Amino acid sequence: MIRRIIEIDEERCTGCGLCAKACHEGAIAMVNGKATLAREHFCDGLGDCLPACPADAIRFVEREAPAYDEAAVQAAKAAQSPAGGCPGAQAMRFTPSAAPAQDGAASALQNWPVQIRLLSTSAPYLQGADLVIAADCTAFSCAQFHSRYLAGRIAMIGCPKLDAVDYSEKLTELFRRNDIRSVLVVRMQVPCCGGLTYAVETALAASGRDIPLRVVILTPSGEEVA
Repeated sequence: MIRRIIEIDEERCTGCGLCAKACHEGAIAMVNGKATLAREHFCDGLGDCLPACPADAIRFVEREAPAYDEAAVQAAKAAQSPAGGCPGAQAMRFTPSAAPAQDGAASALQNWPVQIRLLSTSAPYLQGADLVIAADCTAFSCAQFHSRYLAGRIAMIGCPKLDAVDYSEKLTELFRRNDIRSVLVVRMQVPCCGGLTYAVETALAASGRDIPLRVVILTPSGEEVA
């Protein structure tokens, strides 16, 4: 099949290995001191490796390639020892704590991981889910973040400025693959945080799905901007 996939320029590659670390699917390997697309069927075409490369040695191409095999990727991740991968990226669903903590607050978190870059678009808890896609800083500015925005929702967090990656393609795939009921975006009142809203709106349009969207903007003190 013809699809989008990465291409690595061996002459430009400096062998730093940063792209291999950035590839959460395990498609890139270091061979003889150079980065190589070792598993084409592991490459999802989202390009998390591109911004990680300091030598500009990676680009997207459209060519004949085997289809992305999500099942094979997950099987490979499951087979990895903690030393060979990040055990914190394993998809988990759990019941929020029913008992309040000593300060009267209870955690409403019910999924793991929460980072947009780590969360699998085929995680089973995404089916029929209400999502909250939040900027990293929001939970620190708003003391009631769990009760106001997270309760009953699957959490996804990121920072469009510091992550230096376009979330829209991964979110497009997520919206297409899953029966998402609603999306709540919670972002800070700073210009760069608008990238989160833009990525979600772009992904919704590209997915062709009619999913209710609400955007909440917070001040550094945790107050909603009217």
